[in-house]
Amino acid sequence: MSVLERLKNHRKSDEKTSGAAAAPVPEAPATVTCKACGKELNKDEVVKGKYVCYECGYYFRVRAKNRIKMVIDAQSFESWYDDIEISNPLDFPGYEEKLQATQEKTGLAEGVVVGKGKVYGEETVIGVIDARFLMGSMGHVVGEKIAYAVEKATEQKLPVILFCCSGGARMQEGIVSLMQMAKTSAALKKHSDAGLLYVPVLTDPTTGGVTASFAMLGDIILAEPGALIGFAGPRVIEQTIGQKLPDGFQRAEFQLEHGFVDQIVERKDLKMTLYKILKAHHHLEGYANFDPLHQDDKYEPTELMKERQAKSTPLSAWQKVTAARQVSRLGADDYIHEIFDDYMEMHGDRYFRDDPAITGGIAWLDGQPVTVIGVNKGKDLKDCMVHNYGMPSPEGYRKALRLMKQAEKFNRPVITFVNTSGAYPGMEAEENGQGEAIARNLFEMSGLKVPVLCMMIGEGGSGGALALSVGNEVWMMENATYCVLSPEGFASILWKDGKRAKEAAGVMRITAQDLKALQIIEDIIPEYGGADESALTSIANYMKGHLKEFLKKQDGKSGEQLAQERYDRFRKF
Repeated sequence: MSVLERLKNHRKSDEKTSGAAAAPVPEAPATVTCKACGKELNKDEVVKGKYVCYECGYYFRVRAKNRIKMVIDAQSFESWYDDIEISNPLDFPGYEEKLQATQEKTGLAEGVVVGKGKVYGEETVIGVIDARFLMGSMGHVVGEKIAYAVEKATEQKLPVILFCCSGGARMQEGIVSLMQMAKTSAALKKHSDAGLLYVPVLTDPTTGGVTASFAMLGDIILAEPGALIGFAGPRVIEQTIGQKLPDGFQRAEFQLEHGFVDQIVERKDLKMTLYKILKAHHHLEGYANFDPLHQDDKYEPTELMKERQAKSTPLSAWQKVTAARQVSRLGADDYIHEIFDDYMEMHGDRYFRDDPAITGGIAWLDGQPVTVIGVNKGKDLKDCMVHNYGMPSPEGYRKALRLMKQAEKFNRPVITFVNTSGAYPGMEAEENGQGEAIARNLFEMSGLKVPVLCMMIGEGGSGGALALSVGNEVWMMENATYCVLSPEGFASILWKDGKRAKEAAGVMRITAQDLKALQIIEDIIPEYGGADESALTSIANYMKGHLKEFLKKQDGKSGEQLAQERYDRFRKF
């Protein structure tokens, strides 16, 4: 090959190379490694999914500014208290330098960001602890900023939402750090006494002095899935007791089961959940703030149910006992979900456990917020075992009472759906104070300064039923029962023969018709031939229409008047 040909070929090669170089080369997407599953993830997709691993569901820790973006409306956040000076109350060597270095690294003034913003238009004070700043530990400035935010919220009559993410006390500040627990708790007490809402959101981790102060003082406590929540950290516990902790110990799910968390909320649902909570806690006058769009609603039974009711024959007392005990009978959850626009279930007694026999939370009756509490028995063997056959433990009664006192604080009516053969008579229940729990409910329910309506929807067994039935009015379903003891127990005690239960049912006067004649109840709810699935809509319509009428009657009454009327109602017996 000639020199000229070699030169031509070289030029062609250069042209090809040049063309290839000119073509745009796509940049590799930014990635992030999941700490749980170890997979490399597309960072943009992780951000779009609110910092949740799309492979395994692991929750990444979120920077304060990103957390605020996730739950606060755009352009609505007003940051407070950003110019606070560094604090070194113990003159701890090298601490100021460490703080300055952390400030430069994170761009944060301290471990918490506080301010005011809106959640779908609902104004709130918000605080977000950022774990990047010395693991969100609670020093003087962190405590000061939280106390300041709560005080401002109290002055402005605003709710507070606080995202907790902390390792606990800040060791460099020693006893001064400890004082922040008392300071923040005291500020929250004043906020609560002003009748205002506080919602902590527990994220991973929430431990130490934060858990033992403001993290656990909410009216409603939310948690993210899998979050570590506890006072002593796992390492400390294992070192102390010399044992390996079981999987899931101190995680959010563990805390829910043990009664310390109201709800576990996925990040994608968090903003909407917070919005619903804020909306449910508007200061409303009276108890009949119904949506005017529903003022002409009719609550008639279906034609089929009218026909079935006309063909039904009255049951004997014993037949009513049998009907009330049927596993297929409609339960509290059925009525709650059929009657109300929406229902947010809350969990836990804040002491020991969440009792599945008792369901309760906030619901909306054509726009009017109410607190609903019900007993669930279950619909099949497995479900019945989960709900302990509708026999509440002390934790269940304490959960119910917690929700009733919360309703009183925020001026919400209380509605209960009762269906229990009685309080659980087990050894554990006695050890945990079953009698005290029932007595406490009777004591506190009698003085609630909001309307209370109680409905017997199945069995009303003894003190276990009465503990949820101290109402301004008590209603019973057509085939429900309400008695001092089961007919079997009555017959065994009085006649020494439990086989005479059928006879006992006839003399005990336990039916709705008997009890209305005795003025024990105010209304009988028709069942349209039987409280089964086909009758749900018609029964729920009757309940809903009469519920609204009941609340209209209570509208304009003071809390003292409502409590006195309830006292007078039971005083006459």
